[in-house]
Amino acid sequence: MKWVNGFLREFFGSILYSLGMVNFALAAGLPLAGFSGVAFIVNRLTNVPIGWAIILLNVPVAALCFKVLGKGFFLRSVRCTVMSSLMLDYLAPLLPVYSGDRLLAALATGVLTGLGLALIYTANSSTGGMDFITVSIKHRWPHLPLGRINLIFDTVVIATESLLLRDIDGFLYGLLVSFIMSVVVDKTIFGLNSGKLALIVTDRGRRVCQLIEDTCHRGSTLIPAFGGYRGDGKQMVVTAFAP
Repeated sequence: MKWVNGFLREFFGSILYSLGMVNFALAAGLPLAGFSGVAFIVNRLTNVPIGWAIILLNVPVAALCFKVLGKGFFLRSVRCTVMSSLMLDYLAPLLPVYSGDRLLAALATGVLTGLGLALIYTANSSTGGMDFITVSIKHRWPHLPLGRINLIFDTVVIATESLLLRDIDGFLYGLLVSFIMSVVVDKTIFGLNSGKLALIVTDRGRRVCQLIEDTCHRGSTLIPAFGGYRGDGKQMVVTAFAP
């Protein structure tokens, strides 16, 4: 059944996400982005469990984004948020914690959290918090990749957290985690072999084709086209670019 498939994606995605956060990032003292980063700060200052801090932070954002997200997505996200938060507090601490090199911890965090979020996103769900904001932006501008939207927000939050903690190395590691996570999310969702298709409407189609061949070493196709307003003849150049 469809809902079982979605629930399993949320479940295993939450496991990977919580492992990356607790068993690698938290153990290595890496600054994190989004509500997880804010929750880590709250945890360090007040000892409030990270999962519960994330749930509390989600309440006002969920209320603001409810209309944009829609009832179905909202309810799935609430379920996934609670599930991932409980795993952060109660499941991940039961598993071995990595205590080795900080760079390796950053790499593992980026891969695990990226895979976890990608599974959750493909179930048309989210972990709430910054995901609510990210998906709301995606709803407004569908052409923007989810990973790239996350990366922009992550950079701002990580910079703020690093300044507060005065951890320059942590800032660099945090950027590395966010970059890897954004790439893993986009590649997992859109496919490792995904590329981009370019459509160019011009009066000098053959010239454009030659430039593409000379600079990008890619073939292209010319298709006759007509302007929608004046009806004047144009040429549309179609070419595909590898990732």
